[in-house]
Amino acid sequence: METIYNRAPRPRGNRGTRSIVFLFLAGVLVVFCWYGYMRYIPNNEKADPEYQSEFPILIRGLEAEQGAIIENNEVKLPLPVLEQVLGQDKPIRYEPDSGSIILTTANKVLHLKTDSLSATINQKPYNLTITAEKTGETVYIPAAPLEELYGLHVEYKQETGTVTLLSEGDSIQLGEAVTEKDAAIRTEATIRAPFLQKASQGQSFRIWKEQDGWLLVQSNDGLTGYMNKNDVKLTDISQIPSQAEETPFIAWKVLGNKINMTWEAVYDRNIDSAKIPAMQGLNVVSPTWFALADDKGTIKGKADPAYVKWAHKQGLQVWALFSNDFEPERTSKVLATAASRFSMIQQLIGFAQVYGLQGINVDFENVHTSDKANFVQFIRELTPLLHEQGLVVSVDVTPKSNSEMWSLFLDRAALGGIVDYMMVMAYDEHWASSPKSGSVASLPWTESSVLRIMQEDGVPSNKLILSMPLYTRIWTEKKGADGKITVSSKAVGMERIKEIINEKKLKPVFDAAAGQNYVEYKEDGNLTRIWIEDDVSIKARVALVRKYDLAGVATWQRAFQTPSIWKTIDNAIKQRP
Repeated sequence: METIYNRAPRPRGNRGTRSIVFLFLAGVLVVFCWYGYMRYIPNNEKADPEYQSEFPILIRGLEAEQGAIIENNEVKLPLPVLEQVLGQDKPIRYEPDSGSIILTTANKVLHLKTDSLSATINQKPYNLTITAEKTGETVYIPAAPLEELYGLHVEYKQETGTVTLLSEGDSIQLGEAVTEKDAAIRTEATIRAPFLQKASQGQSFRIWKEQDGWLLVQSNDGLTGYMNKNDVKLTDISQIPSQAEETPFIAWKVLGNKINMTWEAVYDRNIDSAKIPAMQGLNVVSPTWFALADDKGTIKGKADPAYVKWAHKQGLQVWALFSNDFEPERTSKVLATAASRFSMIQQLIGFAQVYGLQGINVDFENVHTSDKANFVQFIRELTPLLHEQGLVVSVDVTPKSNSEMWSLFLDRAALGGIVDYMMVMAYDEHWASSPKSGSVASLPWTESSVLRIMQEDGVPSNKLILSMPLYTRIWTEKKGADGKITVSSKAVGMERIKEIINEKKLKPVFDAAAGQNYVEYKEDGNLTRIWIEDDVSIKARVALVRKYDLAGVATWQRAFQTPSIWKTIDNAIKQRP
């Protein structure tokens, strides 16, 4: 008994430590096994593809927010998805009130309507096999015309119900499966994700992107998912073919020279061409013959066949002007619908054919900013149809400013991408009712006006025509009893300014800041100021045309000229450095 009591107690702490170590090692083993299981043991559960739509649209391997409609195995595509894929360069216009849909390219205008098989392309019948339709708030457009006009490639796979959209010119990496063991297309970029399809050795895929060692692939039946990068070998690069390019319209221009145009203002009566003096170097005239008459799109005209005959005999092109009559409300209504826009286009084509015109110059002014997109659409629809008739299309734009009705409605970047020429109306820096006297078009302001359109709007120099004033304003500054000065003005032509200078024996001085000659005098206690348009100011502006290699010049308007100015312009254009 004594020996039992004297035995040393067993250290119980060692048993507890061993238990903790055992549990730790067991935990490590479990984690290691779980890690290995998750990393190396594939999920053999098969899953069906889960798409948001019955006929999902796939773009670069990813599902679009809206699906397609399939009718008789033909595809209809939702407009929002098309706008995403095609971008602004290939615009589609939908007008809900009439159900009109308009597709335009540089040379073609396609008109169709929802729920109708009737369509036209460049005013000729176009065959549709299925209709466009509106379902809910979404418009769906048949794929066939989109493929024809915009080069969109549409692949519909019946076995998977997928619709794949490809753009012409797309480069796509291809690959193929290199092993049969565990190679599969999975729902997610992990080996533990269910598989959608087993991949057989040599099976080919499109490869859209890489993600954490996995590739987003698309099989030949349209199915998309993820494959382990190690299971795929890169092969070729596929190029989506581009459709045959449309033959571009070559706008008329003077070989080795610049365009030199003048507007012929036509008011109540026809111009007596016999009284028009010789105009050296001039090659285009633009009579102001056509204007918007009502809000239905009716165009009133004052065209004169005798004037056209005279112009052609002089070797001049006739680009007749079409204006909106500066009527903003009327303009809003006619630009808003496809029917009224098309009516105007048809009338202009008819006028051009009847009178033997070579071009149409569009001059819309005093327009609401809210009509900006509608005006671009009109020009977008007008230009291909006029080009088909061999007509040059030009549009008049003001210098950029914050004026809503006179500047902000003009999308110069969009217009510049459509028309043949853009006339920059670089005048009225100081307008008729300006609160301050000043030049109609000082040289720095003129240069800035052109540069801003080139730099900010990306309009190329070979489309820009610098429009110059042949008139000036006589400014009268009257000082009131309160000491405040009120300003008034009137516009006169070059000959009248010459007369005033001679009558009053004035001596012009050069205003370096304006880049033109200047005179002032007192009359009836008021100060009269004139920034003169003459050889000096015109030469300086034409020098800008040469400096920036612009397409040419235009002048407003012929009746304000002094006869010698045509030689001045011609010599300045042809001057070589």
